[in-house]
Amino acid sequence: MRVVSELLIEIKQFLSIVIAFAPKFLPAVLKTLELSVVSILLGTLFGLVVVALKLTKLKTLEKITNGYISIVRGTPLLLQLYFIFYGLPLIGLEFSRSTSAIIGLAFHSGAYISEIFRGSINSIHYGQEEAGKALGMSKYQIFIHIILPQAFKRSVPALGNQFIIAVKDSSLASVITITETMLIARQFVAATYNPFPILFIAGVYYYVIITIISRLLRRLERRLSVNER
Repeated sequence: MRVVSELLIEIKQFLSIVIAFAPKFLPAVLKTLELSVVSILLGTLFGLVVVALKLTKLKTLEKITNGYISIVRGTPLLLQLYFIFYGLPLIGLEFSRSTSAIIGLAFHSGAYISEIFRGSINSIHYGQEEAGKALGMSKYQIFIHIILPQAFKRSVPALGNQFIIAVKDSSLASVITITETMLIARQFVAATYNPFPILFIAGVYYYVIITIISRLLRRLERRLSVNER
């Protein structure tokens, strides 16, 4: 009986902390969403620019883009964030915490997104390009109106996975003291000396965000597959 009463007390304490602190997470969760959305959009733009430069077949541009992708793949995101926030000011390039986090996350995601686009573009049958040429279209028109729409449809599942990874990666922005979900969680843990309910709240918020994104992406995939029929 004593064990049951102690368990009930612990459950009550857990629920009281969750109820008390869950609303206090909302500003940090909104910051996480802001970082994620902006970095995903910029990362997608970076990816498109990088893959466009690679498609020019100019050796200099190809070496630059390959170097960029190699650096991102070969170094951890945490190090990249540290370098942008603490290293760049040493050569006169200083950004705010939020800007540094967005640049770092977008820089990181852009390399992987460019490879997703490259793979999708290369998967388009060469006959599509030949058909465009037969219609008198320029290379630019063929790419914009024929290749890119089909490549985008094929890249949606992989892009969705990368977007979900980007949301999770945003938690690393706490290392440069961005008040996002994980930083506020650590602060609340230090204040309550009770990590489990606080980390539970953070986990629930991340799970909800990623579940919503996953469902939206699945809906987009279904819509695109219907349009192909």
